[in-house]
Amino acid sequence: MEIETLQQMAGQIRRDIVRMVHKAQSGHPGGSLGCTEYFVALYFEILRRKPVFEMDGHDEDLFFLSNGHISPVWYSTLARAGFFPVEELATFRQIDSRLQGHPATHEGLEGIRVASGSLGQGLSVAIGAALAKKLNQDPHLVYVLMGDGEQQEGQIWEAAMFAAHHKVDNLIATIDVNGQQIDGPVKEVMDLQDLAAKWKAFGWQVLEMEGNDLGEVIRTLRLAKGLTQREQPIVILMKTEMGFGVDFMVGTHKWHGIAPNDEELQKALAQLPATLGDFPIV
Repeated sequence: MEIETLQQMAGQIRRDIVRMVHKAQSGHPGGSLGCTEYFVALYFEILRRKPVFEMDGHDEDLFFLSNGHISPVWYSTLARAGFFPVEELATFRQIDSRLQGHPATHEGLEGIRVASGSLGQGLSVAIGAALAKKLNQDPHLVYVLMGDGEQQEGQIWEAAMFAAHHKVDNLIATIDVNGQQIDGPVKEVMDLQDLAAKWKAFGWQVLEMEGNDLGEVIRTLRLAKGLTQREQPIVILMKTEMGFGVDFMVGTHKWHGIAPNDEELQKALAQLPATLGDFPIV
């Protein structure tokens, strides 16, 4: 797609996010808005995927969302990419919906291969999938997205050691470095200090990018693909702004996990043109 078309897609997905969370009066808009460019780049430019979803994921790239609370951006992206009807976005967090607050598998939602939201687990899952591809002589890649507050989980660092030791070089991890988590700024809750130095010390190739610059996200993900199969896993530190795209949501942990009221929704939508058409609210 042309970059202008991808930017329009990002705008529509942001609009979907605030409408979904508002209708449910529950959800996590801040991180979802901040990661929109990453999802657009991944699903519309980077992933080599089959046109029809298959759970085993053989002979295609795989993606796992570790910080599963940002499900609104993933659900919108999957729907806009054709995995399931866009109209289903209106069921977000409703009883019996396939679009649960955190992604789950038992309802059979296309595009979801593992339940997530218990922070710290996604990297381990992605490593297992990457090793399975090596065993199956499948040359495709595995991608995983984590949060920066999630780096406070010990399982992340066990997985990081494992992947470097076993040369899991068909894996591209990304960390959303927005500096915010549910209880406040990451530096105040538990300072991560020099995150790039930590990952380098654990034996990973480290890249950095501006996560709200769509062109840079695409370029960096392509660069990362070119660095695979060199006996090192890759991690990208992706600097974003929580709430990006909606001026009153930007840069504060307040919007980590609350829904906009009616007035706030209208303020947000006024900043986000409906480029592809809204899903109907039932």
